[in-house]
Amino acid sequence: MSGLLVLVVGPSGSGKDTLLAGAAAALQDDPRFVFARRTVTREAANEDHDTASVPAFLARQAAGDFAITWEAHGLHYGVPAQNLRALADGQTVVINVSRAVIAEVAARFPVAVVEITAPIALRSQRLADRHRETAADIAERLSREVPLQAERLHSIVNDGSIAEGIGALVRLLKDLQPALCR
Repeated sequence: MSGLLVLVVGPSGSGKDTLLAGAAAALQDDPRFVFARRTVTREAANEDHDTASVPAFLARQAAGDFAITWEAHGLHYGVPAQNLRALADGQTVVINVSRAVIAEVAARFPVAVVEITAPIALRSQRLADRHRETAADIAERLSREVPLQAERLHSIVNDGSIAEGIGALVRLLKDLQPALCR
């Protein structure tokens, strides 16, 4: 495997999905990059993921269809194994994952970790604007933040405009691109 798996993590409300969607659009014509889609047991709404019922997800997991799986906030998440095949071709595969899987994934693949963060007041407002959780749920979610420790860790503070955040992520991804693929 000569490619790189970029694990994008960050607390709720940090803007991960927005920056990833923007970076995917900006790099769509660059064959060095693949933005992997996750499967989640939640309706897709405005998010970029595939949806599965819990029984269907668990059946796919038992069949070995997912290279990476985790549970968070009562939902099941999985990255289909087919999405990681591009690593063998030297491509950089970018995925949004839970920080809980970093060590497991890093033991199996060459990885870099990108943490997207934002000030807590901004994250609180973004979560409230989603209208998916009560104020108490948001406060609890924000209170359980744990500092991230990982090798090859890169951070982006997403407190400016969307364009600035996307630009920062695109520049970082290009900098992380393995030398063999440049």
